[in-house]
Amino acid sequence: MSGSAEKESLVYRRFTSDDIAAAHGLSMAVSWPHRAEDWRFGFEAGSGFIAEEAGVVIGTALFWKFGADRATLGMVIVSPEHQGRGIGGKLMNLILEETGNRVTFLHATKAGQPLYEKLGFRAHGSLDQHQGAVFQAPLVSLPAGERLRPLGVNDTPQLIELASRAAGLDRSDALPALMQNADGIALDRDGELLGFALFRRFGRGYSIGPVVAADTPDLSRAKALIRHWLALNEGAFVRIDMPTGSGLTEWLVELGLPRVDTVVKMVRNSDPARHVGPPDTLFRQYGIINQAMM
Repeated sequence: MSGSAEKESLVYRRFTSDDIAAAHGLSMAVSWPHRAEDWRFGFEAGSGFIAEEAGVVIGTALFWKFGADRATLGMVIVSPEHQGRGIGGKLMNLILEETGNRVTFLHATKAGQPLYEKLGFRAHGSLDQHQGAVFQAPLVSLPAGERLRPLGVNDTPQLIELASRAAGLDRSDALPALMQNADGIALDRDGELLGFALFRRFGRGYSIGPVVAADTPDLSRAKALIRHWLALNEGAFVRIDMPTGSGLTEWLVELGLPRVDTVVKMVRNSDPARHVGPPDTLFRQYGIINQAMM
């Protein structure tokens, strides 16, 4: 095929709901665990672009805007047969035109990091992926007066506030949408919300996240929230993605959730030094929504 003919047959366009099945097939081709339902949730919460050739989807990229000045991107996939043609770079540029001057975050594999660096992203941390078949988790003692309880409808405003503080991203839209497909547990002290953790279907099994808790030296609050879901789902395949340095790595490994991967967190349109460490001084995020939405 000549260069001009190739350009004519390769089309870039907006991602639509009709593309979910093809995007799911593409992610399976590169051994990503996402279900079609996971793609649908990501698309409905954000937007994205498709690379299509001769009517076949060969590339995807999604992005999400949070508040007035933040964004994340992910689900950047190019069919193995079509890599090396600059398709990933073109999809990224389309997204960056949309996000503009927003401070934009992503998680990068080693293979993808050089492309992102060329586009102005800089590393400022990393993320650890833990997963495995869950075993019975030991009890975790909470500080006096604190208890776990089911989430209620009236908790939503507080959940959004805690999630936004811990992630450094406005969760006003993302969290209510996530809660429609998740179960939740709250950490409470005399009516004051000190943390929460959501549990939902994802990929090959289930995902715990986000997990947000007020910081304690012994990490008992975060451990109690995570342990709740592990104890209820013994034998299930469970995944949790958490910022490196959370202090929970050895504990999770002992419970049967080994660390299987580490990816680099990158930022654009901001000094990386400003984003090292937790965004909030009290509430920390011990588990994220997913690697794309942070």
